[in-house]
Amino acid sequence: MSIVNQQSNRKLLGVAGLAWLFDAMDVGMLSFIIAALKPEWHLNEVQMGWIGSISSIGMAVGALIFGLLADRAGRKIVLIFTLLLFSLGGGFSALAAGLGIFLFLRFFVGMGLGGELPVASTLVSESVPTDKRGRIVVLLESFWAAGWIAAALISYFIIPYYGWRIALIIGAVPAFYAIYLRWNIHDSSRYLAQKQESNHHVIRNIAEVWSKNYVRRTVMLWVLWFCVVFSYYGMFLWLPSIVVLKGFSLVKSFQYVLIMTLAQLPGYFTAAWLIEKWGRKWVLIVYLIGTAVSAYFFGIASALPLLLTSGILLSFFNLGAWGALYAYSPEQYPTAIRGTGTGMSAAFGRVGGIFGPLLVGYLVTQHFSIAFVFAIFCASIILGVLAVLVLGKETMNKELT
Repeated sequence: MSIVNQQSNRKLLGVAGLAWLFDAMDVGMLSFIIAALKPEWHLNEVQMGWIGSISSIGMAVGALIFGLLADRAGRKIVLIFTLLLFSLGGGFSALAAGLGIFLFLRFFVGMGLGGELPVASTLVSESVPTDKRGRIVVLLESFWAAGWIAAALISYFIIPYYGWRIALIIGAVPAFYAIYLRWNIHDSSRYLAQKQESNHHVIRNIAEVWSKNYVRRTVMLWVLWFCVVFSYYGMFLWLPSIVVLKGFSLVKSFQYVLIMTLAQLPGYFTAAWLIEKWGRKWVLIVYLIGTAVSAYFFGIASALPLLLTSGILLSFFNLGAWGALYAYSPEQYPTAIRGTGTGMSAAFGRVGGIFGPLLVGYLVTQHFSIAFVFAIFCASIILGVLAVLVLGKETMNKELT
């Protein structure tokens, strides 16, 4: 690969990754903000669950709409628009005076976030060499861990002393810088060439995703995305609140979740290293099994050593699996329907993100144990493993068409 291409790939990874970092800051801070809003707005667990779920409703809508648009209007313009939508929604949500308007604004934040993530991974997948594609997409996803770490730091040092509104404003401001950076990237040459040759329309693209050639991989991705998103948002948006429910103070909860969050980065980096050695399929399977086992032990943990150890391993394996998921998904489809197929899978997965946080809130109000709640997430992840094992095909070193 030429030096010019290497520099171009690094620039694309940095620009897309920086935006993912800011997106993750918002999602990460939301988990801490939910815990802080409970006493301020006198919320019950069901209302707390809706704060997480409304974002997932927006993400489902955004992933579907903007995934379709990415195949028609281009990856670049969709990335810029979704980031703008996300930034404005996040900034204005800091001004919310009550739960209703806060939920309304979180929907638009979710739309921007849900549209951006699959489109960004699609653009990067199409723009990098085949032998480095999986590793670079996982490295792109690793910026999510950096954003979560930033969110945990901001939440630990800002929210207890200056309030959650300041934290949201801090999270929204740097996202506008990423908008400036986005003007320096271009649609992939693969997409531009396909666009000139293709006359596909939205309905035809949707039908093609479910055609005989792609139905097996579509079913696999939909089940996998649903199980991963359902368990991730059910567990991680409730993480600080769950630690509080286990008997620790709010400040201590923020401190322990910060420690757990640090494990996300090595989770991504090991997945990035292994994905070009083991392949996408087996990295997904191993890291998802690790997630399921960690979730079980986190659910039953009552003493601090087991709580921290299982929480660290949960972050390590779950976020490594996310990296592999974003590398694996765009490789299932040809360029003409890649945005549509990836966006539809992500959109269906976000439906799981709606039910996950709501389920936790409902079961906690019904006095089910945290161990029982996390056993459900454990079972969900195992279902995702079975989908990949039975229906998934390895795509390592496969040329994109």
